[in-house]
Amino acid sequence: MNDYSSDLTAHPWFFCGIGGSGMLPLAMILRGQGAEIAGSDRSRDQGRTPEKFAWLEAQGIALHPQDGSGIVSRDQILVASAAVEDTIPEMVRARELGCERMSRASLLSTLFNRAPFSIAVGGTSGKSTVTGMLGWIMHQAGRDPTIMNGAVMKNFVSGDIPFASARVGNGGLFVSEVDESDGSIALYRPSVAVLLNVSLDHKSMEELRALFGDFLAVSGIAAINLDDYESRLLAGRAKSTVTYAIDDETAMIGIEPGSTVHTPTGIAAQVVDRLEGLRHSLVLQVPARHNLANALAAIPGAHAAGVPVADAVAALAGFAGLARRFDIVGTSPSGITVIDDFGHNPEKCRATLRTLKSHPGRVIAFFQPHGYGPLRQMGHELARTFAEELGPDDLAVLCDPVYYGGTVDRSEGSERIVQLIREAGGRAEYIPTREGCAALITSLAQSTDRIVVMGARDDTLSAFAKDILVRLS
Repeated sequence: MNDYSSDLTAHPWFFCGIGGSGMLPLAMILRGQGAEIAGSDRSRDQGRTPEKFAWLEAQGIALHPQDGSGIVSRDQILVASAAVEDTIPEMVRARELGCERMSRASLLSTLFNRAPFSIAVGGTSGKSTVTGMLGWIMHQAGRDPTIMNGAVMKNFVSGDIPFASARVGNGGLFVSEVDESDGSIALYRPSVAVLLNVSLDHKSMEELRALFGDFLAVSGIAAINLDDYESRLLAGRAKSTVTYAIDDETAMIGIEPGSTVHTPTGIAAQVVDRLEGLRHSLVLQVPARHNLANALAAIPGAHAAGVPVADAVAALAGFAGLARRFDIVGTSPSGITVIDDFGHNPEKCRATLRTLKSHPGRVIAFFQPHGYGPLRQMGHELARTFAEELGPDDLAVLCDPVYYGGTVDRSEGSERIVQLIREAGGRAEYIPTREGCAALITSLAQSTDRIVVMGARDDTLSAFAKDILVRLS
């Protein structure tokens, strides 16, 4: 147990929505530090991803139906995201007993800010991958980091730890992605800040500029992407910087022009270390330009934390990637490849589609929007992304957005996005159910096609991608 967080383990915790991508790793970090953890999740109550909840119980975490029965003492601290409604039984019961409540972001930032040394990864796209890369570099460097990620890190998966979206270390180093979508990035005080990019997602550009600028201003040192226009403009807010870029040759860490070699499953390039006038051969097991940019972000982030550039580059050769980040599920006997991907906002979807289109073959892109609210916020940009990145022979297939209940306005859904894609010159189909989408996709798929399953906030999408492969086989 780390002494800087010992008081947080002195009382029991209850996580409402414990199976979520932001909640599960946080619960596991507290559990790994010795805290008593219990939780509930409506996904468990609905019978979804039972293997995940069985694993949580095997870790000594008590799981309860989401009916308030798990809240039994005012000593418990209830952790719930800001989106959890006050009418949820756990919320009602906690109020009755007088339990303290903490948001997920507040708890994470408390753990993060108490660490002797911390690295925070911020940006609209690429946070989870860069966090995984930095965590792996630090692990290889012997720094024994605690890592908080929103995705399963393949390097840390084992038979005993199938859902490795967190790692508990004792080295006094905390590596975490930090979220701008709910404004909680403002809670963190990192030793090292890594800024990847700034683009439209959940907030307006004006709000994002303020949040990311303040993020840089409170950090000890910041690694900043000079290839990203908005990030470059914010660099002046940082106390101290180490810059990186693929194209901008003024960056401290860059790429030798003409040295990049792409394959369908990886990428290689010569890293130029202008800090010491050296060059290093970088080989990655993950494909495409955006992952080269991710690696370039991790290298100066690690350098700012005391890891030599050469060591960071060498460690990245062993980085295995993240689950649901261009995750190749398999190839059917007829030569159709199925890919599982977290793409859900315009920039992430564009990066995935561009990676697919950099190699021959038709693309059938299935997309499940991650909510009705986000669809209204970024619908036009999403439609333009699919229309611009997919060719005349490709197809986008959309089902209804994720909906687990609640009072959200559902008057505008995926059919509007399909119409916008068509108006922009793309090919798209709307089928309300995933079952209907799977039937259409498997009936159309031909040899050498690539089928990509994209979406967020729904763990069953991975099972859906595997089901499509089974149908094709």
